[in-house]
Amino acid sequence: MHGPSWLGAVLFLGVQLPALWPAAAVEIHTSREVDAVNGTNLRLKCTFSSSSPVSQHLSVTWNFQPEDQSSHEPVFYYFKEPYKLPAGRFKERVTWDGNIERHDVSIVLWNLQPTDNGTFTCQVKNPPDVGGTIGEVRLRVVQKVHFSEIHFLAVAIGSACVLMIIVVIVVIICRHHRKKAQEKRTEVTDTELREKDKLKNTEEKEACPLED
Repeated sequence: MHGPSWLGAVLFLGVQLPALWPAAAVEIHTSREVDAVNGTNLRLKCTFSSSSPVSQHLSVTWNFQPEDQSSHEPVFYYFKEPYKLPAGRFKERVTWDGNIERHDVSIVLWNLQPTDNGTFTCQVKNPPDVGGTIGEVRLRVVQKVHFSEIHFLAVAIGSACVLMIIVVIVVIICRHHRKKAQEKRTEVTDTELREKDKLKNTEEKEACPLED
């Protein structure tokens, strides 16, 4: 009886230990929120860490959920090689820009549109690590600044700079003329004083013989 009881205990522990031991999981790292201009391209960065070496069966799944919280849409899939979408809003607009060996599973979105506003999710499975967190990136696409607005802004800034330059030049010229006028007045005053002194000396010389 002791033999079967001991064997049963061992089998029971063998079944329970995997459940008690913490399972390895893949950790995903992404930017929480990103902004991009309408019509431009954007690299959605996603990296991962795993307790296991990179497996040949590693898979990457990118999905998208619009702002209206409707159903998820596929964006990109990787398994041994990148797979392009055959249909959907992101068809021909997504390219692989990751490096599995460097734990980088990033993608590039081309020609962003306002309808791309929403949340992108990045999930990595690296057997035997198949569980873990799912990375999320909330994208906000902002409108372009129209050329007319840029032109107006450039003209306004340029005009302000030209006006400041003109004001500085006028101030410098006024100060220069004022300095010249002051120097001239000083010179005239000095000349008058010298003439007066000369005339006074002459009068004094002429008055001396008469006194004798």
